[in-house]
Amino acid sequence: MADYMVRATAGDAQIRAFAVNAKELVETARAAHDTSPVVTAALGRLMTGALMMGSMLKGEEDILTLQIRGAGPVHGLTVTADAAGHVKGYADNPQAMMPPNSAGKLDVGGVIGAGVLHVMKDMGLKEPYASTVALQTGEIGDDLTYYFATSEQVPSVVALGVLMNRDNTVRQAGGFIVQLMPFTQDEVIDRLEKKLSGVSSVTAMLEEGYTPEGILELVLGEFGVEITDRIPVSFQCNCSRERVEKVLLSLGKKELQELVDEGKEVELHCHFCNKKYVFPVEAVEKLMKAGSCVKAAETRD
Repeated sequence: MADYMVRATAGDAQIRAFAVNAKELVETARAAHDTSPVVTAALGRLMTGALMMGSMLKGEEDILTLQIRGAGPVHGLTVTADAAGHVKGYADNPQAMMPPNSAGKLDVGGVIGAGVLHVMKDMGLKEPYASTVALQTGEIGDDLTYYFATSEQVPSVVALGVLMNRDNTVRQAGGFIVQLMPFTQDEVIDRLEKKLSGVSSVTAMLEEGYTPEGILELVLGEFGVEITDRIPVSFQCNCSRERVEKVLLSLGKKELQELVDEGKEVELHCHFCNKKYVFPVEAVEKLMKAGSCVKAAETRD
């Protein structure tokens, strides 16, 4: 089943909700970065959360960035998403390892450690929106729940999960977000809290064959779920050779000339998708000349 996300309302629009199946895109990220199982789980959870949060953005060009900095062996995670269901991300130390936690599960909180979550929204304004909160558990779902409560004042439940196969490929990945609107009645809140306390894990639901619609029906069915949108989601990086050429040019003529004098090809990798771009000496020389011509033209203008 191809990855996709649904958006919904319930309880006469007193509740809004999101759910996503992200197995294929998390596996794509795992294969691209060759992440360890526990890092795959951490990065997969963060990308899944970012997808649902990205769908809350208003503009087509808006970009959401979630960045975690922790004291654990993975050091950090960076993910970006847009409103169209595209996400990309990477781990600072993709091969970080951690023993299972006391429940025998992948210790995502341990591999991240104490630290902070940065949330940035580039909405085309002069300055992007930015907020930083302390990590509560490092399990990511708890941390995003805390972010919504403290930074956006939106009572929320964020549930995320990644399940691995024995060969370390991704077996299941997905999540849901349930949020209360300001006018939600106390009776609805009480019923919802009781319902959520008895819900099984996201990966357990996915293993049982629940779709994103099925997950929301299971969680919110008694409130009357109305699916408002279905969006395909995917791991997608917008890097290109042209973008990497601009990075090379930004080094300056002196440093580029030093690279040419060394007579070695230049190899650059995209952080987000790990794609390799190779520039032979001749290509670097050509790039230098093109850059000089552009600067000369700008000077004449």
